[in-house]
Amino acid sequence: MERRTFLAMVSGSFLAAPVAAGAQQAGKVHRIGLLRIGLPPPSFIEPFRQGLRELGYVEGQSIIIEYGLAESVAQLPEVAANLLRHKVDVLVASGTPSVVPARNATSTVPVVFVAAIDPVATGVVASLARPGGNVTGVSAVHADAIGKRLQLLKELLPKASRIALMVSATSPATAQYVKEAEVASRTLGIELQILQVRDPGDFEGAFSSAQRASALLQVDDAMLTANRLRIADLALKNRLPTISGLSETVEAGGLMSYGPHYGDLYRRAATLVHKILRGAKPADLPIEQPTKFEMVINLKTAKALGLTIPQSLLLQADQVID
Repeated sequence: MERRTFLAMVSGSFLAAPVAAGAQQAGKVHRIGLLRIGLPPPSFIEPFRQGLRELGYVEGQSIIIEYGLAESVAQLPEVAANLLRHKVDVLVASGTPSVVPARNATSTVPVVFVAAIDPVATGVVASLARPGGNVTGVSAVHADAIGKRLQLLKELLPKASRIALMVSATSPATAQYVKEAEVASRTLGIELQILQVRDPGDFEGAFSSAQRASALLQVDDAMLTANRLRIADLALKNRLPTISGLSETVEAGGLMSYGPHYGDLYRRAATLVHKILRGAKPADLPIEQPTKFEMVINLKTAKALGLTIPQSLLLQADQVID
């Protein structure tokens, strides 16, 4: 199937305007807009597409997915507006930074978010049981995730006294991440160093300022995920063990991850899209939460860092990359 990419110039920067997943054919064709910062990892988007196929949709015949890919948080409102100009039937907000711009862009087109942090705490929905408005979705939030990751780092590095926390300066989820990390760090007796980055240009400076840290905890953020290879390279260069919530960061060269199975979240988002296309109202569809979790360790990275992974951690891992 031929796929073409169209680029639109906005404010002097290239924004990815919709990338059609297929050509429209006769009959009812639903349009799904997917809003995100940067390219979604294949392990995110493929389960979403597979979920739609399992529900009977055929790309290019009964459904078209259009990708609105921004380069920064500031570009998301314009990219969302561009998707809406293409008359999408459902707008899928991928990752926390995309959720509020998607919600603010329309009060009539249904919005399904996926892999976002607590939508109630960030004011996106009224409640998990009854979201209200035109927004529903699948949250990535789960109790004490940040604390669990800090605990795993402490188990790996018992003498660690200072751990860096990399967050996006522009994400609505940052305050919640920092709050959870501060609570957990006090319990573990760890000093926390907050590294706020706005864009990839801040990465090198952030790592330079973390030279006294024993390890790095990278929060789940679309901009950080899009630059996971760069972050893994800098972490190795600065000999800094890392942990995040996404297995994709470990596959890119990070050391460890613990968090929801993101492929499962995207597959479940496809089911919500299907329900809406069949007539359900987002306001009546409860927010779904993670049910599958995974821990991944990269032994190749551990060797490059000169680390020996304790057997206790290896036994907890769902996947070990040699």
